[in-house]
Amino acid sequence: MTPLLWVLGSLIIVFAIAIIAVVLLQEGRRHGVAGAISGGADTFMSKNKARTIDAFLSRWTKFITIAFFVLVIVALVISVLATSSSDGGNNIDTTSTFDVGITDYE
Repeated sequence: MTPLLWVLGSLIIVFAIAIIAVVLLQEGRRHGVAGAISGGADTFMSKNKARTIDAFLSRWTKFITIAFFVLVIVALVISVLATSSSDGGNNIDTTSTFDVGITDYE
């Protein structure tokens, strides 16, 4: 495994943890309904602040998720290229024998 794949693997883990954290920090969609029914006393400023935080988290969720998938695809391509170049471009092992285990007892 090349050092580049180690770095990409580490970045993928960091991005996966970041996605989990950002998603968990977001408020649920039903939070506003519960506040309306229970008669929550939110001010206008606190409602707008919550919306901007949710919008910020939603935007970052999209960016982190896209970057995560790009990193996974890049790691896959590098891994495939590294494997094909290490065996001369031929993925079939022609040096080993294949034993099916059939013996003739006659």
